[in-house]
Amino acid sequence: MTDALTSTPSVALWPAPLAGSEPLDAFVPVPGSKSLTNRYLVLAALADGPSVVRGTLASRDSDLMIAALRQLGAIIEPGEHKGEYRVTPLTVGADVGEVHIDCGLAGTVMRFIPAVASLVVGRIVIDGDEGARVRPMLPIINGLRDLGVNVNDLSNGFLPFEIDARGEVPGGDITVDASGSSQFVSGLLLASSRFDQGVRLTHEGVSLPSLPHVDMTVKVLGEASVDVEQPSRTQWYVAPAPIRARDVDIEPDLSNATPFMAAALVAGGTVRIPAWPSQTTQPGALAPRIFERMGATTSLENGVLTISGTGAITGAGDLDLSAAGELAPTFAALAALAASPTTITGIAHHETDRLAALSAEINALGGQVTELEDGLQIEPAPLHGGVFHTYHDHRMATAGAIIGLRTPDVLVENIATTGKTLPGFDAMWQAMLDQHA
Repeated sequence: MTDALTSTPSVALWPAPLAGSEPLDAFVPVPGSKSLTNRYLVLAALADGPSVVRGTLASRDSDLMIAALRQLGAIIEPGEHKGEYRVTPLTVGADVGEVHIDCGLAGTVMRFIPAVASLVVGRIVIDGDEGARVRPMLPIINGLRDLGVNVNDLSNGFLPFEIDARGEVPGGDITVDASGSSQFVSGLLLASSRFDQGVRLTHEGVSLPSLPHVDMTVKVLGEASVDVEQPSRTQWYVAPAPIRARDVDIEPDLSNATPFMAAALVAGGTVRIPAWPSQTTQPGALAPRIFERMGATTSLENGVLTISGTGAITGAGDLDLSAAGELAPTFAALAALAASPTTITGIAHHETDRLAALSAEINALGGQVTELEDGLQIEPAPLHGGVFHTYHDHRMATAGAIIGLRTPDVLVENIATTGKTLPGFDAMWQAMLDQHA
């Protein structure tokens, strides 16, 4: 449990707009995937030549990743088109001196950058926002130590910590407990082919959440000609190999699309999301089937995902989100407006304490939410207006917007926190609501 629930409104409150009486007929392009953006940027910075990355998400998380990679010696320059970057890789073994890397609140930066930083020479401090300093980092710290990296743990397993980088990582066999986040596995795998011996990584823990994100990491490595062997679902072997430079186009962020999709159920009508991939490792790909359980109809044709609803919402019943915990705020908000119960499980691993936050905020608006050990039980209840606190969590902010579509006078605290992964969300939200049949 963090101190997040002591949050009080300290910034402007955003009046969440109510849905109008006319059904929606909206076309909502969604920017590129945050998860893929930061993975492709890391691989481009470690590649064997220049790369071009197109369709990157413009967000605080991606800006922090770009800044960190630049500090480690990569040259990352805007291309000719919006969302395009030309990347000249860093030089393994180059002396970067003393570097202080700011991770903000970006889990992908704080978990992916340390292994990359170990490949240059310098004294590198990894730190972030105050809210990031309560997120566990010990599996990365211990993992790097076991691989032969000198890490000074300044904060007992949390940010900040310091890497005495020697320009090479011996590599070898390691065991980590990634029960707290799949990013611990991804963060070690992404750079592992540049280690002297590669890596044989075994996860040893109660569970491994968000496995699709690890599958995503394995897939992008394979695209860059790095083979990852998997003797089991909790073991990975990466041999030493170059990372192939390449030009890539990034898929839209499917998880960021889900609040707009939810609007079709709450407001009634149709929302269309273009460039939806027919095959993907993004956890957001699970969303259409869940929306169907809650009363939607969906179809995918010519790359456009169409979702329609009537305004009637059915509870999802028992909903296991262990493979896609990032979707929990969207479906918790939708469940709070449903006519029958929903029990969400498999999401206790998320470090920002979304379980407590979602329970507290929905209940403050009149909801009937019970916090479980690994999820939430949500019963139908009439909601009323009030302040919906966001705890610097972008998905909490979008959950408040969903509830505000049907509940008058919902005031979302710090809507700007959506800039973490989706800058301009409030304008996109209003633009969607302005589109009618």
